[in-house]
Amino acid sequence: MNSSRRALAIWATVAAFLGIAILQPSAYGLEFPATTSLTLPVVVEPDSDEVFLTTKTDLEIAPIEAALFSELSSEATVSASAMSLVSSASASVELARSPEGAREVAKALMAEKYGWGEKQYACLDGLWTKESRWNYRSSNKRTGAHGIPQALPATKMEVVGTDWRTNPVTQISWGLRYIDIRYDTPCGAFAKFKRTNWY
Repeated sequence: MNSSRRALAIWATVAAFLGIAILQPSAYGLEFPATTSLTLPVVVEPDSDEVFLTTKTDLEIAPIEAALFSELSSEATVSASAMSLVSSASASVELARSPEGAREVAKALMAEKYGWGEKQYACLDGLWTKESRWNYRSSNKRTGAHGIPQALPATKMEVVGTDWRTNPVTQISWGLRYIDIRYDTPCGAFAKFKRTNWY
């Protein structure tokens, strides 16, 4: 009898979830307007209750039509260089999801943006290996620090990007910026870390 009660409870739970899923409104169920309306300019005669639409000549209408068409056009052009930048950024994010890739991306970013060389990279590697082992998902449950640089609070990284939870390049960029502003170099930050166990 116990197993039949358990089966009944399971099926009741399944039925409840199905009912909720079916009855709960979704974005598809919302009524969005299917058409767009335009508000045309009107003129009200001072001593009359009548309202008139303003009339425009063809020369006055042409710029309005052109502006309206350009706003409603669904076509857009994207330059090859812009596409290349997006592709490169996307590749960097995917590469940085592994500790080895994150090291590679950080080394390139620090050389490009800050002019830091091998000595500074060695300090950065030592610092972030101790902090997070270069794991972009790393978090300290006690303090709330998060990411490769262990930002505390983690929301500080929003100055670089709102995708800091999932984007290791955002975390690396924020960490390098923080080190530059606060300690001048990764070796300065690592020296502080060695003294106090935080930076």
